[in-house]
Amino acid sequence: MKILVTGAAGFIGMHTSLKLIQMNCQVIGLDNINAYYDTTLKYGRLDELGIVREAILYNKLIDGVNNFQFIELDLTDAGNLMALFAQQQFDIVINLAAQAGVRYSITNPKDYIESNIIGFYNILEACKAFPIQHLIFASSSSVYGNSHDVPFHTSQNTDRPISLYAATKKTNELLAFNYAHLFGIPSTGLRFFTVYGPWGRPDMAYFSFTKHILEDKPIQLFNNGLLKRDFTYVDDIVESISKLILKIPHKNNDNPPYSLYNIGNQTPVDVIRFVQILEELLNKKANIMFLPMQAGDVEITYSDSSELERLIQFKPNTDLEVGLKYFVTWYKQFYK
Repeated sequence: MKILVTGAAGFIGMHTSLKLIQMNCQVIGLDNINAYYDTTLKYGRLDELGIVREAILYNKLIDGVNNFQFIELDLTDAGNLMALFAQQQFDIVINLAAQAGVRYSITNPKDYIESNIIGFYNILEACKAFPIQHLIFASSSSVYGNSHDVPFHTSQNTDRPISLYAATKKTNELLAFNYAHLFGIPSTGLRFFTVYGPWGRPDMAYFSFTKHILEDKPIQLFNNGLLKRDFTYVDDIVESISKLILKIPHKNNDNPPYSLYNIGNQTPVDVIRFVQILEELLNKKANIMFLPMQAGDVEITYSDSSELERLIQFKPNTDLEVGLKYFVTWYKQFYK
């Protein structure tokens, strides 16, 4: 199979590409390598995929390891994106590209509209023009807003997002459903729950907490530390994606070929406990600042992933202590 992975220089995109290479798929990775966070990390991920930084030229396919090629391209570039689809005739598209970050979306809304909505619309148009077998795309647990109806089910109402990031992810779900209904594009959305692990994003709490603890800088715990998160290890996410590729949704009576699933560890952990685990792994106490609730944040995330588990016969099962140990080991090696 020939598979397009967008956001290939990103956290989940890199790990997904590596998994697909191991499965002997032909993978083309796409990323715009923007400067939302340090691009050194993004180029480091590409290096893991065999892409040398100096070899990257805009809009030119670069060979990496085994069956991987990379192209630097922004999803908002509709013309070149359409040309890529015409040239490559993809079987599967896995859309992991997005402007990430809940808090950043409050101050930089335009970036989210362009990347997460216009960019995703361009993906859908390309899939319509050059039909594919299956579109898998990343959504987010943030679409549930500040719901206290836990665990979260995909059947719940999600029309009250409390951040622009969440609103763009909900928009992706609606657009994909509409294109599945109108044009028969088989689509599966995945609502990710707090993904963590090696090569993660610096704006995520586990990453910044590790950095600040090691540098003797204070860490901020919002809502006075009374938050719970359903932390999900990246390898469990990637394993689920790989098992979903051939689980193609089909039209059924009046239902379009569209599916939507939660994907989480189904074990919410207090953020204060999460900090304690980091302290143990780093052998260093954190200097904690307790602060009020932050705009756009939610009190709890808690996934019911039973539908996906039944479909793919796999359940995310990495304990937080184990996953954070892998992350801390990577962090110390990468940042020396």
